[in-house]
Amino acid sequence: MVRKLARLAPEPRRDYSLAALRSTMAAWSERARFRWALAQMAKDNPHLIDDIGLTSWQVEEEIAKRFWRR
Repeated sequence: MVRKLARLAPEPRRDYSLAALRSTMAAWSERARFRWALAQMAKDNPHLIDDIGLTSWQVEEEIAKRFWRR
């Protein structure tokens, strides 16, 4: 009987606003652009990577992340 009632209980509704969606998409877009620019910098001007205080390993790790990862 308890199982039957648990299945009938509605899922809690999550309210997402359009503003929150736009904010999330903007953050994803910014991360993708940043990682693309970082990859280009590492390829074209590797000496600049040292100037900003990153190692090549850190750069490769950042570039490999998906756009939704921080």
